[in-house]
Amino acid sequence: MRKKTAILTAIAGGTLTIVGLTGLFLGAGNAFNAGQSPSWFASGSSCVTPQLPGTVVNVALTDMGGPMMGNDTGMMGGSGDSGMSSGVMGLRLDQAQVAHGSVTFLATNDGNIDHELVVLPLSDSQSVGTRSVSGEGQADEDGNLGEASSNCSAGAGEGIAPGSSGWVTLKLAPGRYEVVCNLPGHYRAGMYSELTVS
Repeated sequence: MRKKTAILTAIAGGTLTIVGLTGLFLGAGNAFNAGQSPSWFASGSSCVTPQLPGTVVNVALTDMGGPMMGNDTGMMGGSGDSGMSSGVMGLRLDQAQVAHGSVTFLATNDGNIDHELVVLPLSDSQSVGTRSVSGEGQADEDGNLGEASSNCSAGAGEGIAPGSSGWVTLKLAPGRYEVVCNLPGHYRAGMYSELTVS
């Protein structure tokens, strides 16, 4: 009985030590990031990012990747997006609400195929994931406010490669926005999230 109590006490003490050290690490990281979200949220990036202006929203771009995704474009079964279904891919924001003004989206591709980030306005009656999709498998980009699709730099490019990051800084007014990956088939596969700006 004493042996079991001693073992449980040791395990509990070790767990508390790990939790304490994790808190110390996170606190130090936030102090060095000057209030920005921790850079390890975008854990897979090989890019060195500059000090980004405004509120920084970290965006993780993910996919199942590998042989499950089919060819180099990530499409199951080859051409088009007929094999893609919602939830196969993901686009996650590290915060769902920010203050209006300068907002930088830092998109990191933690997946196995190219991705991008596009910021679109949402009307009061519109829900994320409900935009019309063309025959090429791309969502309607009406009102596109900007995109991050360049490796290790700002703005538009040819797509963010696996292990890389791209970013875009926008002046956002209060409202609702949909952040999407709009490469063919990716929107329909679940790559969208909502951001509320107050």
